[in-house]
Amino acid sequence: MTPATDDQAPGIHVGPDPDPRLEQAVRDGGGQVVGRDEAVGVVFHSDTDDPAQSTALVTDRTRWVQLPHAGVERWTSNGLITTDPVWTSAAGAYGPQVAEHAFALMLAGAKELPVAARATTWERHPGRMFAGSTVALVGYGGIGRCLLPMLAPFGCRVLAVTDSGPAEGADMTVARADYRETLPEADFVVLLAALTPETRGMIGAAELDAMRANAWLVNVGRGGLVDTDALVTALTENRIGGAALDVTDPEPLPDGHPLWTLPNALITPHVANPPEAHDAALAERVTENVRRFVAGEPLLGVIDPEAGF
Repeated sequence: MTPATDDQAPGIHVGPDPDPRLEQAVRDGGGQVVGRDEAVGVVFHSDTDDPAQSTALVTDRTRWVQLPHAGVERWTSNGLITTDPVWTSAAGAYGPQVAEHAFALMLAGAKELPVAARATTWERHPGRMFAGSTVALVGYGGIGRCLLPMLAPFGCRVLAVTDSGPAEGADMTVARADYRETLPEADFVVLLAALTPETRGMIGAAELDAMRANAWLVNVGRGGLVDTDALVTALTENRIGGAALDVTDPEPLPDGHPLWTLPNALITPHVANPPEAHDAALAERVTENVRRFVAGEPLLGVIDPEAGF
């Protein structure tokens, strides 16, 4: 990418709804906040988060659009992402907080906390040791890179699923197409993949049957990665140890859905990325990408429309 400006800071529009924190992030990166028609870059911020609003901000002058999300399937599935202008996501920006939540869900599963927390009488549910577990990280981006060092003190064996080459620190790296090879090996299968047509429903009845009888499925990626009906059946029949889900399909999970009350299921309502942590991390990403845009350096989180992330 060539430098965005010679003598004057490039104009970046934050909208359609203004946000002082993101506007300051633009300035911190070396840009100036301007109206839509003057902007060469757009930082999308909408109170309704309607993808159509982002494309409405693109003009003939626009060279770059920054989205606030790590998952962009609502844009890619509708053909809204192009290569001109360049679109970037927040992929990797939220890694620390989401990895922390995934780690908590794994520990909760190992210690049988869903059963213990629902108990109404004094009955022991001792759980098992987490140390020494085999953990499959299905998808190895920013979250996976943050989660892997958290596992190191526990002596976990880590299987990383990625097409980006050997995952540093992992005991084994498996190509995305071969992710099923990790399922019989893992005590915990952690879903971190982007949601694309290829990954939708990647954990279904056959994959659940391939998992160990005491293994836990942890999903902090996207709900659509899992066939929910197949998961409910597997949990009801105790074919796997349990499931801890921060994302579901459908989402929000309807009242009365069996996942709320199954003793081997733990649901958190898409809270792995708390608002304050989200906002701070997004502002940091905006500042860094504006700085790179000004300097003509490669941007972080460039979206490939064909790959879907």
